[in-house]
Amino acid sequence: MAPRTRPNIVFMLLDNVGWGDWGCYGGQTPTPRIDALAAEGTRLTNYTVEPQCTPTRSAILTGRLPVRSGTTQVPLLPKPYGLCPWEYTLANLLSDAGYATAAYGKWHLGATEGRLPTDQGFDEWWGLKNTTDEAGYTGYVAYRELLDSGFPLPLAIGMGVGESPKLWEARKGEKAEATGELDLEIRPFLDEKIVERATEYIARQAATKQPFFTYIGFTHIHPPERVHPDFDRTVSHRLGQYADIIAEIDHRVGQVLDAIDHAGIAEDTIVVLSSDNATGGLVSVPGGSNGPWRGNFFTPPYEGSYRVPAVSRWPGHVPAGRVSNEMLAGLDWLPTFAGILGESARVPRDRPIDGLDASAFLTSHTEKSPRRYVSLFGLDDQLMSVKVDSAKVVFRYTEGMDKPIVEPYFPMVFDLSSDPHEDFNMVDTKMDCTWILFLAGAVVADYQKSIEQYRNIETGEDFTGY
Repeated sequence: MAPRTRPNIVFMLLDNVGWGDWGCYGGQTPTPRIDALAAEGTRLTNYTVEPQCTPTRSAILTGRLPVRSGTTQVPLLPKPYGLCPWEYTLANLLSDAGYATAAYGKWHLGATEGRLPTDQGFDEWWGLKNTTDEAGYTGYVAYRELLDSGFPLPLAIGMGVGESPKLWEARKGEKAEATGELDLEIRPFLDEKIVERATEYIARQAATKQPFFTYIGFTHIHPPERVHPDFDRTVSHRLGQYADIIAEIDHRVGQVLDAIDHAGIAEDTIVVLSSDNATGGLVSVPGGSNGPWRGNFFTPPYEGSYRVPAVSRWPGHVPAGRVSNEMLAGLDWLPTFAGILGESARVPRDRPIDGLDASAFLTSHTEKSPRRYVSLFGLDDQLMSVKVDSAKVVFRYTEGMDKPIVEPYFPMVFDLSSDPHEDFNMVDTKMDCTWILFLAGAVVADYQKSIEQYRNIETGEDFTGY
């Protein structure tokens, strides 16, 4: 079969998997399917996402800093959250370009009508409105008693009064319907069921001449965790829950790749596999590795809180066996895919787009990524740091979820090329490097200028345009 001029796109997003968890990144749990995928394509070692689940998903789908979209953190209060209908997502763009679109698994970008996947460019969806936290809710007697009493539990997490957490499905133009309970009984089988639906869609859509975009939001590794029985302590050298889950992830990724192969569309399909956040800091799932980078999920802006694994494959286009330390960010996928498809004119020009078109880099027309810096925000709209090439300028930092955000007397500068653990503040040890502060300052000034013209959207706001 000759490759299509408009390739299919299968984007697999894992939940809280660390930079050093896969075998090809030095992980100690064998991941043969993921390692083979990396060998068949490009493995990125300097790929940056956002803190927490919601902001990363927002950045990937909009190409915009989450602070602009009011999506800087997961919902913690009973009010609407997520992407407002005005946002233009990667699914919108691909749909407008003639693609079929589908999402399976975790959403976490809005739980109310108007903010679900099928309101944001996807033709169909099955999965979780929010996140796997909810699977554990009904395990508490106190929670069940409150449900029975009619206590007004938060509508913001997608539940009506008197309802337990659910799994959902929807088609574009139709109201979402609950398809089952989201609880600890289903928890071990969630990713299996997500992959079942995604692979069925791939087979179904491959039989048509219409290109497609499949977005697969896995639920591993996120508490409360339960290991699928097929992987629970089934191998002698795996003693911990984390290793068992990594093994299952590798198997599920392999099932998606097999579906692509069986459909005869591997040459026509771009595959991306990444994680939404770093690992660590989640004590209910002990284990994991962020490689040489300092910090974990809850310690922005240290590199271990933002840098995650990412691989991409498109036979004959994305170079096989390439390992690149060029900088790329989750923000870059929307303009990059648009560039590959010749659809850059569809990228919105009525709002700031922070992503860069890295299509020439991804497809090896150049070895250099267009991204030379990235702004790293925290969970409360604060700019934590700016990374310029291998230099990190830190304006604020925290050492953990239960620790304060600290603003040092003078910004700190770290050289990631010689100090990946960010232990040695160069302002203390090498004062002649302060010119880096001016570069970071220019990035900050450019952002501040942009929000004077295009203010940031408030969380849950029914924003309709500038």
